[in-house]
Amino acid sequence: MDLIKVAEEAFATGKEHPKFKSGDTVTVAYRIKEGNKERVQQYRGVVIKISGHGEKKRFTVRKMSDNIGVERIFPLESPFIDSITVNKVGKVRRAKLYYLRGLTGKKARIKEKRVAKQA
Repeated sequence: MDLIKVAEEAFATGKEHPKFKSGDTVTVAYRIKEGNKERVQQYRGVVIKISGHGEKKRFTVRKMSDNIGVERIFPLESPFIDSITVNKVGKVRRAKLYYLRGLTGKKARIKEKRVAKQA
């Protein structure tokens, strides 16, 4: 058991990401390598599902790009994720929001949960 924990700690990125759930709007700062150059791309969209557990946990972010829905799956423990910021906390009743794929325009909006600001 000890050896497994040592191996997991060696591969863990050690980054603390904020807690988020499906329905939240997040911005993922993702490092992209193009040739020998590296840049950070901001990917902002709605989390439509979170799957897996532990080291294999991943989440799918959906955004609209020129009226075309684009979904991207990010591993939570990826070393290429610089940061994750939660922009809006959504008010949804289910864990997997696949129904958003069939909705367009104002119907595809998610109500925002009112969060009391702490002083």
